[in-house]
Amino acid sequence: MALDQETVRRIATLARVKVPEENLEPLAGELNNILGWIEQLSEVDTDDVQPMTSVVETVAPQRADVVTDGGAPDKVLRNAPQAEGAFYTVPKVVE
Repeated sequence: MALDQETVRRIATLARVKVPEENLEPLAGELNNILGWIEQLSEVDTDDVQPMTSVVETVAPQRADVVTDGGAPDKVLRNAPQAEGAFYTVPKVVE
């Protein structure tokens, strides 16, 4: 896919980037080069390549799924603007 000056002008407008008229032609060439590289990447056979999230094989540390913050409502409610008993008091938003 080749980009012309009019397409580059439209892309710049959509991206809200001010591109001077004299820079449209060089920018079109640069964008065409980038698109060429992307087309080359699509030709690479990746059928036997496993997806990866990192270039280094790592295992994420895991912790036990245990509730640890219960039984201390006074500490939890210490910074509440308003509290009633062991609950936050909030303004009514639905009639």
